[in-house]
Amino acid sequence: MTKVRIFVSYKQSVFDPQGETIKDAIHALGHDEVTAVQVGKFFDVTLDAAGDKLTAAVKEIADQLLVNFNMETYTYRVLEEA
Repeated sequence: MTKVRIFVSYKQSVFDPQGETIKDAIHALGHDEVTAVQVGKFFDVTLDAAGDKLTAAVKEIADQLLVNFNMETYTYRVLEEA
């Protein structure tokens, strides 16, 4: 079993209103050194796969279900391998 974390976030070219709102709130706390906040989400997925099969499965799951490629992009990282 392999546990991966798939990170989904807006593409750089897409306006992130929630990130801007959070940045404004951080500035209101007095932290003007913060120049940007990007909001995203992650999914922890456990698969019975490894190597190329794992990579292909993660790509298919992200492409077909988790990511709106008009606005979002993704990366993933292996958390645990058994």
